[in-house]
Amino acid sequence: MLIFGGWMLFLDSNSWLIHRELDEEVDKLETNKEYYKKEISKDKATIEKLNDSFELESYARQHYYMKRANEDIYIIHYDTVD
Repeated sequence: MLIFGGWMLFLDSNSWLIHRELDEEVDKLETNKEYYKKEISKDKATIEKLNDSFELESYARQHYYMKRANEDIYIIHYDTVD
């Protein structure tokens, strides 16, 4: 009986060790799933907001430094001293 228990816990293809590893992997995947669901909801909100042409222009100016034909853009970077 002891040999059978040892075999089933450690050596069998459906052993306790393999099930533990698979459970850990499932937990990681569920965590990733929740993270990506949150990111998708953020992206959907951003897309909805960008349907307005003013918001789209504002986003392009802030993130991609786009400008109108008659404008100049100056980007100022401040060095922070810690």
